[in-house]
Amino acid sequence: MAEEYKESLLKKKYYKNCPGCKVEQNKAVQRGIPFRELIFTWVIVLCTALPISSLFPFLYFMIRDFNIAKTEEDIGYYAGYVGSSFMFGRALTSVPWGMVADRYGRKPVIIIGTVAVVIFNTLFGLSVNFWMAVTTRFLLGSLNGLLGPIKAYVTEIFRDEYQALGVSTVSTAWGIGLIIGPALGGFLAQPAEKYPNIFSKESFFGRFPYFLPCLCISVFALSVTVACIWLPETLHMHSGNSILPDDSDEALEAGSCEPNENGKTVETEESGPIPKKSLLRNWPLMSSIIVYCIFSLHDMAYTEIFSLWAVSPRKFGGLSYSTKDVGEVLSVTGFGLLVFQLSLYPYVERLFGAIMVSRISGVLSIPVLASYPLIATLSGLTLALVLNSASVIKNVLSVSIITGLFLLQNRAVDQDQRGAANGIAMTLMSLFKAAGPAGGGAIFSWAQKRQDAAFLPGDNMVFFILNVVEAIGVLMTFKPFLIER
Repeated sequence: MAEEYKESLLKKKYYKNCPGCKVEQNKAVQRGIPFRELIFTWVIVLCTALPISSLFPFLYFMIRDFNIAKTEEDIGYYAGYVGSSFMFGRALTSVPWGMVADRYGRKPVIIIGTVAVVIFNTLFGLSVNFWMAVTTRFLLGSLNGLLGPIKAYVTEIFRDEYQALGVSTVSTAWGIGLIIGPALGGFLAQPAEKYPNIFSKESFFGRFPYFLPCLCISVFALSVTVACIWLPETLHMHSGNSILPDDSDEALEAGSCEPNENGKTVETEESGPIPKKSLLRNWPLMSSIIVYCIFSLHDMAYTEIFSLWAVSPRKFGGLSYSTKDVGEVLSVTGFGLLVFQLSLYPYVERLFGAIMVSRISGVLSIPVLASYPLIATLSGLTLALVLNSASVIKNVLSVSIITGLFLLQNRAVDQDQRGAANGIAMTLMSLFKAAGPAGGGAIFSWAQKRQDAAFLPGDNMVFFILNVVEAIGVLMTFKPFLIER
């Protein structure tokens, strides 16, 4: 199959000065796994994922320091608003950013997104009150529209046999970022308290105890922005371009380089523009996006609830962990996720298919989540071992689900609509993810006030509701709802 695909690429006729055609030519002579593209994809997605959840380990303490919550149990409500403001901002702008990516290219949108991380993540670390924190997070989400274009990018830069690996790289970097981000937040927040020999309470980092993790992420984002200068564009831009002459060294036979329904190039006649199909009527696309939204709601709520639950006092059913303890757990989880996604997921997806992997992962997540209230009764080494194991398993399953749905979405549309399609996915997903922290924080605060309830007391109710959402997502992966193109 790989040789046939290479031969089909070699038989295309390409346009001069078209970046998309140049990428197609490079794919035709590509040998082995394209590690350069993998590294580019990895660092870009990691850059945008790190600030999303890096605040969760210290958000509880940040809200407490803002003195806006009247009682300790109310901190979760305000934490939810700060956590959801990023996703609400991204929900408003994902479709426009997708349209920009389809019109002007993937590269400009990606660079703007990394620059937004540099500026607004830095300002968030300098927040002195609740509303400054909400505003900077909202602006960060609004201007960071690169996740949709980067998902389209990997399906265009990789040959068919490496597309599963490319999409897996996106979801792996995304999952790792959502784990390493909180780990950085846990280790680096409040440095004057954790590392008094290095940072004094009168120093800049003592006066802004949550700035250091934001600064580290922003510096990384700045280096990624510089590296993106050498990022190849993949969008086909044929306006005003002429076809390479047959007698040139780069000349190739047959029709022009146009994307077909699977994003591959096919031979077409120069008979004018082909009308675009309505994305909203593309049920394979829309069904995968809806299922993706349900699991995204669950994952974002879980990400915030896990950190709130871990740092909350034992008397409320938590673990009484410090931010450093949470960082250690998430570091172990990130390493386990990295090993699984890069070594096992591509083979598992090839064996079972994207839908079946998502379905099985969703089913297995339910008993893992149900065990969390029981984990809170443990202590010492037993607690550390069981908690780390459960966290690794839960996040491996979650990222496996998201990876499978990424693949389904990008296989459901043509290349010239991929940016807009991913923009729709990002808009809907961001709305659901905005509801995740807000709803999760509210449910967490409510559950802490019902420790003596007869039915599912305390945190039992929190994890039960998370499992209900997970079960709904699993049911939606079956026909006739979810259809693969």
